Amino acid sequence: MSVTVDLHFEMLGEGPDLVILHGLFGSLDNWRGPARLLARHFRVWLVDQRNHGRSPHHEEFDYGVMAEDLRAFLDKHALRRVHLLGHSMGGKAAMLFADRYPERVDRLIVEDMGPGAYAPRHEAVFRGLLNISLSQLESRREAEKLLRQDVPEAEVRGFLLKNLYRQKDGAWNWHCNLKILFASYRHLLSALPLGGPVLCPTLFVRGELSEYLDPSREDALFPLFVHRRFTTIQGAGHWVHAEQPAAFLTAVESFLLDG
Repeated sequence: MSVTVDLHFEMLGEGPDLVILHGLFGSLDNWRGPARLLARHFRVWLVDQRNHGRSPHHEEFDYGVMAEDLRAFLDKHALRRVHLLGHSMGGKAAMLFADRYPERVDRLIVEDMGPGAYAPRHEAVFRGLLNISLSQLESRREAEKLLRQDVPEAEVRGFLLKNLYRQKDGAWNWHCNLKILFASYRHLLSALPLGGPVLCPTLFVRGELSEYLDPSREDALFPLFVHRRFTTIQGAGHWVHAEQPAAFLTAVESFLLDG
């Protein structure tokens, strides 16, 4: 049995419970804006997954342990049954949880991610982050300049560098457990070990400009989600909730409130 960790979280709003899981290199901080709006209808639980944000670091890192962390989190907070929303890596963790614990999930929303295997996409990101020598780093601006060599997109650099912080002793460190994420990356790309069928209503939300989620893509695992539907958000890439927040929230609320 895997060792679970006590996940850092924030909660806001009232109503049916909605748990949100962020993606790789992310944290609950990325979801505060959408959560404030969703809190008009739901009690929203923003969670930092292990090795991310302010949750504990642990050398064991795969979708199985992320699912067990979530089970322990729901048990601790007496959440018997919830709506579950996950983006990218968080979407895969959410899908596996819904497969393992169907009695705990009312409705499932997966943002721009499928259950199957993916080709590597983050080599340059890992190279850029790992090449930053924290012991010699003098400023956040210097880190941004160094990262520019491998990550040319300014918005992606900004997202990644939210992980960079100063400790009380003045030394720089990463909120994410960068070395473990790198060591576990191949597993994160693999297909989910689903037993299926997954019977909860499931909404797959894809960005029009993203290559991560394509309903026509050959993926033998999609049929396991018996009550699945797809929606495409125009003008959005992989970070649908950040790039087209109004359209994303409309799709989420419509699915959860109106069915």
